[in-house]
Amino acid sequence: MNTIKNIKRAVLVSIFALLFSNVQAQTSDENFRKPVTETIKKIETIFHITITDDRGLLKGKELDYADWRIEQGNLEVSLANVLVPFELTYFKQPDGSYLVRKFESHKVSVDKGKERLDFLTNLYPKLSDWEARKKELKACMRTSFGLDKAPLMPKSKPILTPKRIYKDYSVENIGLEILPGVYVTGSIYKPYPLNKKAAIILTPDGHFGDGRYRNDEQYRCAIIAKMGAIVVSYDLFAWGESLLQFPEETHRNSIASTVQVLSGMRLLDYLATIKNADVSRIGVTGSSGGGSHTMFLAALDDRITVSAPVVMVSSHFSGGCPCESGRGIHLCGNGTNNAEISAMMAPKPQLIVSDGKDWTLAVPELEFPFIQHTYGFYGKKDLVENAHFPNEGHDFGVSKRMALYPFMAKYLGLDLNKVKNAKGEIDESTCVMEPKEKMFVFGDKGEKLPANALKDINKLYEMFGEKNHKVYEIKK
Repeated sequence: MNTIKNIKRAVLVSIFALLFSNVQAQTSDENFRKPVTETIKKIETIFHITITDDRGLLKGKELDYADWRIEQGNLEVSLANVLVPFELTYFKQPDGSYLVRKFESHKVSVDKGKERLDFLTNLYPKLSDWEARKKELKACMRTSFGLDKAPLMPKSKPILTPKRIYKDYSVENIGLEILPGVYVTGSIYKPYPLNKKAAIILTPDGHFGDGRYRNDEQYRCAIIAKMGAIVVSYDLFAWGESLLQFPEETHRNSIASTVQVLSGMRLLDYLATIKNADVSRIGVTGSSGGGSHTMFLAALDDRITVSAPVVMVSSHFSGGCPCESGRGIHLCGNGTNNAEISAMMAPKPQLIVSDGKDWTLAVPELEFPFIQHTYGFYGKKDLVENAHFPNEGHDFGVSKRMALYPFMAKYLGLDLNKVKNAKGEIDESTCVMEPKEKMFVFGDKGEKLPANALKDINKLYEMFGEKNHKVYEIKK
């Protein structure tokens, strides 16, 4: 019996040895290993293109079976085969050349953005298809942000500073407890005197050095208040006065995006209670990261009636900060982008402001026609506009503000004449630029921060039934 077992064992060993020898026979001593730069040069020769590695991402990298990964007749598959093992990708340039880039979930090349928009255009050929898509996206975004798990807003009264009275408007600072121990801080600009119904406008801040204290934000809020709206400008999470609660490193926690969306919604809840606030006229506008949250609020909060995202609508860039893209909302619907999220505002009035020196450079030819097509489902193409500034960069500069004011006046029933000078020009010089210390709600050194203020990012996550997986070191 043992002899039979030994024979069987020997046969099995022989079979495995034979199989192994066959595998070995198909394998080169060096596995055709070579520097990736050599294979890239070969791809250039085969496909008659130029590939640039201006950041030296391929330096020193070698790849097994490198040349075997080239598929003649399929350039993009060949590039992907060679670059993906190193978490690299490629960006096609307008001149037909290619750039090697590190893979980033929030950024693709313009041509990839176009491919996605073409796919989406065919995905919903009629209004009913689009409405179903929008419903799906909205539900997924709410879940991704964690809004369905958010604790109720505390019933504490908002903390308000005394008003500063200027020509035709007033300013007061606010600290509003939007979650237990979590305060959003900002400034409320109102027409002065506020003796009749006024529209409401939210202005989420973006990633600019001086935050909501910078001049261009003060100009914008003051002018719109003079025109007849109640305007609130508010800090990003772990930015401005929010730093009293959470260190700046926590701004790049994904929970920041959830808090920022809730900040807008719950500030709106409060503003709706102000005497003479007209809840039938509600606008939102912000630039950069504030542009992202302008789109998010417009897509998620049905109370918004007018939207103006500035220098942020793009099909190929969704924001480089987790406070914009960290919750995976752009995975909703098996993949979406900011152009489609912007389109969710349809058929309500929307002004898309873009420029030629950031990721909104292609808006007139790419994203705007796509969004306008969506408005066309409702027969309302005229309600979406694009103000494009090809020679300008990433800001909310004066020309962009001058495009915003008439749009908001037109669709929110504001009075442009109140801000025009004798020449009929919109005149921002009548606005007072306040020092940031004057815009604090909790005092120059944070001495008025409420005793219950939360300072533990982990406990913030726990409110939503989550754990904080973001590792960071607090700067000393």
